[in-house]
Amino acid sequence: MTDTFTHKCPNCGGPLLFNPKDQKFHCEYCLSVYTEDEVTAYETAQRDAHLEADTAQVPEPELTFSSESQAEGMTPEEKAAFKEATGTQDMNEDTLEGAMELFDCPSCGAQIVTEATTAATYCYYCHNPVVLSGRLSGKFLPEKVLPFSIEKEEAVEKFLAWTKKKWFIPKDFFNKEQIDKMTGVYFPYWVVDAKVNGQLNGMGTTIRIWRVGDIEYTETQQFDVERQGKLSFKELIKNALSKNVQQKMVEAVQPFLLDKAVAFKSQYLAGFQVEKRDIEYDAIQNAIQSELKDYSESLLRDTASGYTTLTKLRTDISLENEENHYMLLPIWVVTYRSNEQSKKVYYYAMNGQTGKVSGILPVSYRRLGLFTFGVFASILALFLIGGWFI
Repeated sequence: MTDTFTHKCPNCGGPLLFNPKDQKFHCEYCLSVYTEDEVTAYETAQRDAHLEADTAQVPEPELTFSSESQAEGMTPEEKAAFKEATGTQDMNEDTLEGAMELFDCPSCGAQIVTEATTAATYCYYCHNPVVLSGRLSGKFLPEKVLPFSIEKEEAVEKFLAWTKKKWFIPKDFFNKEQIDKMTGVYFPYWVVDAKVNGQLNGMGTTIRIWRVGDIEYTETQQFDVERQGKLSFKELIKNALSKNVQQKMVEAVQPFLLDKAVAFKSQYLAGFQVEKRDIEYDAIQNAIQSELKDYSESLLRDTASGYTTLTKLRTDISLENEENHYMLLPIWVVTYRSNEQSKKVYYYAMNGQTGKVSGILPVSYRRLGLFTFGVFASILALFLIGGWFI
């Protein structure tokens, strides 16, 4: 059973939105501004009052479209809204029906269509931010959240500045409707801290060459090399959402400055979309441990400098301690569907804290062709003019 709620303004009851610029919560109706402590205190008082009056409402059960009969209850308009909002336009009906879930908007009562991993979104009708609390509770409750520090206007500005460094981008790429689709999303990540004991044994070789007259001398010396030590790793960040595995640009916007992360409060999600994890730590633990061991070996090798060659003979690397933390990290995302014949979809991500952008920009072959023709025509004209005066 999943409950939905919207963080309300203590003054007028309107929805609150988190503002990355001042790290406070704003009401767009009465223009009130609150700190996180003020919002938490208000909501705690409201919750206590409801409990005392025994007026707490039992939430409606969530409706999951896991069978054909349930999916038939959804209108074509709702299916279309779901596809557009979640980027599943190309998904077949059987797969789509298995992914759909419906919830009631706490503000207007309309039904909200979401993917199974969505934990916060907007109501398509009243546009109020909605948190699906059941998807952020129990084992899915994040330990920390790193709040957005770049607001949408700044994100758009930084993104356009990044794109304008490139040539031959299609003109429609910059159109306002396209850029306005940029969306702030909190994505789930596993953050790993570890301590490692490592030992490396190898053979180091130094080669010295010199000449005396016409004779060249070579001196080769070999040394037993041993390195051992304790290594600490902090904040190794790993994706926890399966649909992002192929979108490597979500990984490419790292690093995040996790010292700015705060204890999880759902207030920070207001105004943004949120995804919950669907990759458990056990599924990636072996790969992470292998990566930690590779890092450790590389660091030990780096301490053995001064040799012409270093041949590894034996390594003994063991994990002394390993901790994992479930966090939500901020990313601005936008997509672009090419108008070229391929209709290829391009994905872009921006670090919501630092502004670092990742993605492959499209090329307009028409603009590239015109430029190439112009360069060729200019060279030809210069050649003809030069030939005329020779």
